[in-house]
Amino acid sequence: MGQIITLTAQDGHRFSAYEAGQENPYALVVVQEIFGVNDHIRAVCDEFAAQGFHVIAPALFDRAAPDTVLGYDKTGIDTGLSLRAQIPLEKTLLDLAASAAALKHKKTGIIGYCWGGTLAWEAACKLDVFAAAVGWYGAGIAAARNQTPHCPVELHFGGEDHSIPHMDVTAIRDVQPEIEIFVYDDAQHGFGCAARPSFNPDAYALAQQRSIAFLESHLRV
Repeated sequence: MGQIITLTAQDGHRFSAYEAGQENPYALVVVQEIFGVNDHIRAVCDEFAAQGFHVIAPALFDRAAPDTVLGYDKTGIDTGLSLRAQIPLEKTLLDLAASAAALKHKKTGIIGYCWGGTLAWEAACKLDVFAAAVGWYGAGIAAARNQTPHCPVELHFGGEDHSIPHMDVTAIRDVQPEIEIFVYDDAQHGFGCAARPSFNPDAYALAQQRSIAFLESHLRV
């Protein structure tokens, strides 16, 4: 359904991205996990495109290792964590801003998963180009919870996610009471990814429904 395009960030860095749904009314940046813009992320983009979104998913690892796609195993996790550590947040934000600009819509949203969930939060707080932000199981959000988002935010967590303690979700709620936060009791980390053993179809379906409704409500022009 989609295509690979090349974008240029403000600092001159050229990177690839997956684009889907070019003629659709809503604009959305999809932010990868630590496994690159793999088959799962492309499927996520295609699903949003089918729901009426014009989508771009930037290949954030291109700053460290271009064209990197990793599997959901220990090697993939270790490699992904290593690559993530090599890329400063401010550089990643430049890539997200360039992706939003490439969509050329009056209102653009952002949604991210795992590392991307944290980045969606950071982008909502540090950039002014997004009209709505959604984060799925972003483990770094609690540590950055005291920031002020520039747009409405919705967050999704798994109740059985051992990498994100319940106290972290509570801490986010305490500091950001106006943010919609949903916890799915039987869901683990990565519950929205069918390529992972932790995939939970019921939690995924409900979180996806809520995410689409939230994004549509804030991206209408």
